[in-house]
Amino acid sequence: MPSTTETPSRTTAAHRSQELHQLAHHRAWLELKEAVGALQELQAQDGSVPDAGHRGTATALVQRISESITALAPHFPHNSRYMDSLVADFSKWAAAGFDVPDFLDSLQAFAPEEHRINGLGHLVVFPMYTQNGSTSRHVEAVLVEVLWPEFIAELEAGDYSNKLFVPLRFIDFTSGYDSNSAVLFPESVAVRQTPTFTWGAIFQDREAARFRRVLRAAAQVTHLELPPEASALLADQDCAEETFIMWDLIHDRTHMRGDLPFDPFMIKQRMPYFLYSLEELRCDLTAFRESVAVERDASASPEARRHAKLVQYAVIFDRIFRFAITGSRVRNYDGLGGQLLFAWLHQHRVLHWTDTRLTLDWDEVPEVVMALGREIEELYWRSIDRPKLAHWLAAHELVSATLTPHPASVWAKGPAALPLTGALREITDQVLDDEFPLSMFYEALEKKMRPVIASTAGITGTSEL
Repeated sequence: MPSTTETPSRTTAAHRSQELHQLAHHRAWLELKEAVGALQELQAQDGSVPDAGHRGTATALVQRISESITALAPHFPHNSRYMDSLVADFSKWAAAGFDVPDFLDSLQAFAPEEHRINGLGHLVVFPMYTQNGSTSRHVEAVLVEVLWPEFIAELEAGDYSNKLFVPLRFIDFTSGYDSNSAVLFPESVAVRQTPTFTWGAIFQDREAARFRRVLRAAAQVTHLELPPEASALLADQDCAEETFIMWDLIHDRTHMRGDLPFDPFMIKQRMPYFLYSLEELRCDLTAFRESVAVERDASASPEARRHAKLVQYAVIFDRIFRFAITGSRVRNYDGLGGQLLFAWLHQHRVLHWTDTRLTLDWDEVPEVVMALGREIEELYWRSIDRPKLAHWLAAHELVSATLTPHPASVWAKGPAALPLTGALREITDQVLDDEFPLSMFYEALEKKMRPVIASTAGITGTSEL
């Protein structure tokens, strides 16, 4: 069995990748996709097949799915235990009358973090929802390729250890991933009890492709002259994918590192959405700061240093151009983080919107970006000694110091306007769905960029080649 430290040659990785792309036309994969699509139409939101009249059809479809998995299994010998468990879970689900599915056994048998090998493939089939895609736990299937370049393996083996992180590239997928979803998380799978999660996967080709499409359009709309290194991200999909791998490697591990009030994000407690904004932005700004450090580290490999510079451009441009104007204005915490970064750069006079042209003072940008990171880290450090509500109020104050709240905001009126002696949910309910509306700049930009943003749904790396 190959180990996580194996680093096959580029030729071997290219050969694996070629074989995987050929599998997308394999009769068994096409049969699997068709059967999954038909089964989805019979499933309720919780994944069950509630109509007794549909269960005969569902049984036949599950049989087709299982046969297809068995036919494809020889192409994935490193996943043999998972494939066997998967077929068994489908059989148990059918035998139980297609109640709410439980694929815990096969989920625990799937361990992609043990096989981080460049070009290695996985066939993944689960009843699951797809974040930023379908909210229903329908059966989905994806053919994927692992991305694990040498310089990433070196970074992960050094100061940026992240044993759970699995970067992927799409080969093919069913309908739930014909969406904005760029992640494959075990948390989304239908199971009878929550296991210990040992991996999390991100589709770097989708992240890179939509970044390139959006940045290309945004630069044209704002008359932004890109630095030569940033232009390289527009020209090279592979380079962009590797840049996003480095960004996400550091971002992902940051959620559980640093001086934290407790566990600010992962426990998914109900709280004002701007707190999620600050947590996601903290992780991105940590990736930015660490990339500055790698770029300046003479002992780092040339590849790591080159991509470290590109991560800095990616964080800024993805945040201010795509994040800020993507999605609805209902508790859009990623959007708010993008707005905050843009306004911070503008108010510190390193980003300029003058004569309808966007410019940045690149020599001064790194220190200004890292200063925002330090503001959030100070908030977190102080909140270790604060009650939860005091932390929430301080977080709103931090955001409000840069972004203007909605004129109807109760929170903006200060603690005296809030029901501070009530339950925390009552205070959370006072946060407006769009507590910090788009600025006039962003309102105009969003209208011009709307068709481009919409066009990135379902995008893959091959879309931008």
